[in-house]
Amino acid sequence: MRAFKVKRDTNETKIQLELNIDGTGKYSITTGIPFFDHVLSSFAKHGSFDLKLDVLGDLEIDDHHTVEDVGIVLGKAFENMEKKNIKRFGWAIIPMDEAKATVSIDIGGRPFVVGNYVPNTERIGSFSTENVVHFFESFSNNAKINLHFEVTGENEHHKVEALFKAFGVAMDMATQIDERKGIVSTKGVI
Repeated sequence: MRAFKVKRDTNETKIQLELNIDGTGKYSITTGIPFFDHVLSSFAKHGSFDLKLDVLGDLEIDDHHTVEDVGIVLGKAFENMEKKNIKRFGWAIIPMDEAKATVSIDIGGRPFVVGNYVPNTERIGSFSTENVVHFFESFSNNAKINLHFEVTGENEHHKVEALFKAFGVAMDMATQIDERKGIVSTKGVI
């Protein structure tokens, strides 16, 4: 079982995360930002990851530190994963009503994010839409994962939710074990 616990305590956030990569999509998520809880739940459910996440953040300031630090902690959990025999690459195209999100992943040890998400609104509930890209940057830098995404649509809720569902499906594919693979790199290391 590939299960990890990560704790992060700063002056801005206190986070406890438990992640089972080989889970069934069970989740218990409390960040203090209801829409962020919702899309992280979609990530866990559609990625079949068991995710327990408890966050106490400085939401009296804004949601930036909480979203950023969740990306950091979730990234660190995936970075701890043994890379031998993983498929390494994953991708997904997920529609949600008028919206469509595409995510491709390379768990290759080189963090990089390329994405086209430009919000049409400043907020979805109490969640700042400018933090979508920042979450993926924080995750990628700490997981050492290359992540590309595209999203189209009109409804901001649909766009972001489709993006997190696609993220879950792509990560599930990339983290799956295939005993034939060994280390999927001509270098011999990831």
